[in-house]
Amino acid sequence: MAGTAFITGATAGIGAASARRFVAAGWKVIVTGRRAERLETLVTELGADKVHAIAFDMRDDAAIDHAIAALPPAFADVDLLINNAGLALGTAPAQRADLAQWRQMIDTNVTGLVTITHKLLPVLIARKGGIINLSSVAATYPYAGGNVYGGTKAFVRQFSLGLRSDLHGTGVRVTSIEPGMVETEFTLVRTGSQAASDSLYGGTTPMTSEDIAETLFWVASQPAHLNFNTIELMPVSQSFAGFQVVREN
Repeated sequence: MAGTAFITGATAGIGAASARRFVAAGWKVIVTGRRAERLETLVTELGADKVHAIAFDMRDDAAIDHAIAALPPAFADVDLLINNAGLALGTAPAQRADLAQWRQMIDTNVTGLVTITHKLLPVLIARKGGIINLSSVAATYPYAGGNVYGGTKAFVRQFSLGLRSDLHGTGVRVTSIEPGMVETEFTLVRTGSQAASDSLYGGTTPMTSEDIAETLFWVASQPAHLNFNTIELMPVSQSFAGFQVVREN
């Protein structure tokens, strides 16, 4: 059953693919992100009657307030929040990491996510809607250099489970989606290097943005009495790393 979806981080990758998937199924979509020109491209592509674009930074509380208050009547009844906005920065071990990058990840992946969720809860409860949060396999499986990024995604997973508990009896569904390797701009943003991105995904047959968008749509399309607490997915080419062991000479 179609409704209105609010998708954060929709300027590229999973967010943009999700906007296309939901609109194709008859949904209206609110898309947010920092790059206004990319959002407007989506509006042009999919239609202004189907897509409403709002450019803001997830770290800007006032901008989030204004965006929600200024939703046009045709888009105001939000049935589904997809918290997709987030990023990883840097691959250095904790002792050499950039503290500013740590703070930016926390402010975006954690603080921004909980802020927009809190502000949309009244309408989501009123409409017995749904929340889908994009976490990561990094929430469960640590890796060298993952430090704060993995910590933020573990927060997203646990926050999703906490929301499920708190929203018990409201009819609101909450799911944490935890993907492994997906080929998007993720590694380019993290490292600033296209070569590093190409090297990571080369020869691996990673998941695509469309794969994850299809998963999100499937979750949203299930009968109202079903809730998927967490869904973890990886490409077949990815599995689990071994433990690290240091040996003294």
